[in-house]
Amino acid sequence: MRKVCSPRCCKLARVMGSIQILLGGLVILVSITSLFRFYSAGFFMHDEDICKHFYGVRDSYSGFDTKALSDRVEEVLMKMATLQDQLESTVQKIDKDGRGSIDKSEYKKFLEDEVIQPLYSAHISLRQIRLPKVQETRNASTPSVEDPLINSFVVEEIRKYITAKTNRVGKVNIYGTEKIYNTIGHACVLMKEDLEEYMNYDIGSYCKDDWPLAQKLMINGCDPLPRRRCLTRASKLYLRPYSINESLWKLPDGRNVRWANYQCRNFECLEAKNPKRGYTKCSGCFEMEKEKIKWMGNSSTPNAPTFRISDVLEVKPGEIRIGLDFGIGTGTFAARMREQNVTIISTALNLGAPFNEMIALRGLLPLYVTLNQRLPFFDNTMDLIHTIGFLDGWIDLQLMDFILFDWDRILRPGGLLWVDRFFCKKTELDDFMYMFLQFRYKKHKWVISPKSKDEVYLSALLEKPPRSL
Repeated sequence: MRKVCSPRCCKLARVMGSIQILLGGLVILVSITSLFRFYSAGFFMHDEDICKHFYGVRDSYSGFDTKALSDRVEEVLMKMATLQDQLESTVQKIDKDGRGSIDKSEYKKFLEDEVIQPLYSAHISLRQIRLPKVQETRNASTPSVEDPLINSFVVEEIRKYITAKTNRVGKVNIYGTEKIYNTIGHACVLMKEDLEEYMNYDIGSYCKDDWPLAQKLMINGCDPLPRRRCLTRASKLYLRPYSINESLWKLPDGRNVRWANYQCRNFECLEAKNPKRGYTKCSGCFEMEKEKIKWMGNSSTPNAPTFRISDVLEVKPGEIRIGLDFGIGTGTFAARMREQNVTIISTALNLGAPFNEMIALRGLLPLYVTLNQRLPFFDNTMDLIHTIGFLDGWIDLQLMDFILFDWDRILRPGGLLWVDRFFCKKTELDDFMYMFLQFRYKKHKWVISPKSKDEVYLSALLEKPPRSL
């Protein structure tokens, strides 16, 4: 005797059938769209100019990884085919078993695991396939360069991570670039000649004075750099640095720095109000008299909300011992914290001036690292992260998201995130506020003040929650 499916069972079967029809319709729609594009290109009209029509397209694919693209499309098709097989198998199983009822939670879980998630995965995979922009490259003097190897990766988070993040304001950022490449070494594919030049040296001899080339590679995502087997050059006149009792607040001896790649050739030039001193983001940070008053009282920047170090340390008495200063400067924040027996590592790049040497000659710890890369610290180890200067309204929101999650990773439970004078457009404040507030940190301080007619400052002191399992 044939088993009769219950109303509940039949309902599920109808749902499965509808989904199969939907998938079939999607395939038909894609096919019709493809045929229309072929038609418009002239395949069925015997257009004599069809070769010319596609000539620019062929050029635009120069250097493009077509095999990776083919593999990516094949992956999407396999996902769709697997989903259809699963749905057909499930419908047949239900019809065979003839179950009288299906639990609501079981039905929900089935839809989430076997239908929604595979469809979502296939949908995202399809949307993330990267193609050169044909219309832009036909008339351009040089074709656009595709992000290297992006179609070789399947995991969506990797693809989002390595996609270049364009500056929000459409201008060159502090690094001197229009985009930021997060680093897993993939960007070296685009910088093959530069990397080969960097590694072209005589083993055991002195390295070329080519640190700007190394920094260029780092900033553009070719990082970490390979080790080299050559001897690092130092200044011919290198002298013993000042003792720690005087080095914190004294301009270092310029003979301890290689100045060949800077506009200024000594610290006195950097200290002077000289428009050619070669940096803009850290105006005045080589002037020790101005540096001495920072974080000690009211801000020297009009309207900018600045917290005093003493007030911040009172939030966690005796608990702030080690931390990271992520910004641009000459180590003054670390110097002030050292006076409070707190050890701070200062990130630095030599953007127009010897910031790393300056920090080290003051007896502090410089960390030569870009905004692109994962911080070289283990999870839950830092008592404090302080940021000033690097993060402001130019930064892409997804890039900022990756950065903040990395900071959250290394900040210990109960640790403090000190956002110091972050600024952005008023119209974008809500977006950036969400970026900081999404981690549900405890607010100890939160101040917003006007910077200009269209911009605002944000300063905040936030505490990471325990998140114990």
